[in-house]
Amino acid sequence: MSSQEGSSDRTAERSALADDGAFPLESAGSTAPVEADHFGMRELTDARAIRALAHPVRMALLELLAHMGTMTATQASEVLDESPANCAFHLRTLAKYGFVEEAGGGRGRERPWRRSHSGLSMNSEQGSPAFRAAARALEDQFASALFTRARTTLADRDSWPAEWRSELGATESICYLTLDEAREFQEGLRVLFTRFADRIDHPERRPAGALPVEVLAITYPLLHLPPTREET
Repeated sequence: MSSQEGSSDRTAERSALADDGAFPLESAGSTAPVEADHFGMRELTDARAIRALAHPVRMALLELLAHMGTMTATQASEVLDESPANCAFHLRTLAKYGFVEEAGGGRGRERPWRRSHSGLSMNSEQGSPAFRAAARALEDQFASALFTRARTTLADRDSWPAEWRSELGATESICYLTLDEAREFQEGLRVLFTRFADRIDHPERRPAGALPVEVLAITYPLLHLPPTREET
């Protein structure tokens, strides 16, 4: 879902929140501290920005922009079944905290927007208690939305194009890893996940026949398994 910059320790600690792709560094009018890599990730460091993002319509708008590239409030309202005024309000709120920016080229009140960053990351184990609480609440909301969509889509495989059904699906694996191996594994996932990242936010770069394919990778230690013979 997102690329991480920095050491392996930071990569292992962070929670990725969005997709990768090319994007501008700054957004005018941001009222919250921003740390961002040029045309890359933004690290969320302020609880106000996180709380502003933790709204289902705003998260849906960001995701829709990743697919559409640019979008007006009216276009968003047709997809999300929200009023244009409500979509415009939430887009302005996202712009206030530096998540989106005007793309230019609009007519009258029809203002196209685009994402300011292709990926978001945060370290929910650091910072003030208020920051950690906001970060974990956003993680929970994001994970719940993803898991719900994954369950619904996998249960509706019959609706997939026939030629895709045998190529996609769910898989699960358990690996016994050292900490260094886990870091290496995470880095390998990062490289794999960002292979086609340049197509996010850029519909013109997608080849004919390309479909949006969501890939979830969740890694966590199983701490409550019975101990093995070597561990006893």
